[in-house]
Amino acid sequence: MAKHREEGVEPEPDEHDPLAEARLRALSSPLRLRVLRLCAFEPRTNKELAELLGQNPGTMLHHVRTLVQTGFLAADPERTGAQGAREVPYRATGASWRAPLPERSRVLVEVFLQQIETVEPNELHTAWLGLKLTDEHRDEFERRLHELLVEFKERAPDPDGETYSVFTAFHPDHNPPGPPASTA
Repeated sequence: MAKHREEGVEPEPDEHDPLAEARLRALSSPLRLRVLRLCAFEPRTNKELAELLGQNPGTMLHHVRTLVQTGFLAADPERTGAQGAREVPYRATGASWRAPLPERSRVLVEVFLQQIETVEPNELHTAWLGLKLTDEHRDEFERRLHELLVEFKERAPDPDGETYSVFTAFHPDHNPPGPPASTA
């Protein structure tokens, strides 16, 4: 859906801009993308993230710091943990939604596959559809799907709602036409 950019989307990164390069690297990690998903609705501490993702807290701290330095995570006010230790919870800023990611599809597919590993089969609702469209109808389909995603993204989260993940992929289908039908 690269053709359709909503207002507020950052321009394609300048390959010579160090911050833009750092942001691209930050979002190239499936683990960091999972951190952003976990921090989308609730602030999480480094320790909580490490436990949820089965990572060493030191390794997780490196990833959290990378996301903070590039503006994808922000620290909430400090709090006192269960045993009196100082904790810093982090919340996703939403900047990754607007960030252009050249060649991002492969890493997003990898993250998607990691996320559904623990989802029960009856909880995973998928659809796979083949379409044959003119350029005009393809553009309309992409635009309308993008508008729907943006509409729901921009809504405030439902306070009593459950969290869900949506993954879509739209790509050319290498499905060559068959031989012409014979007329008898």
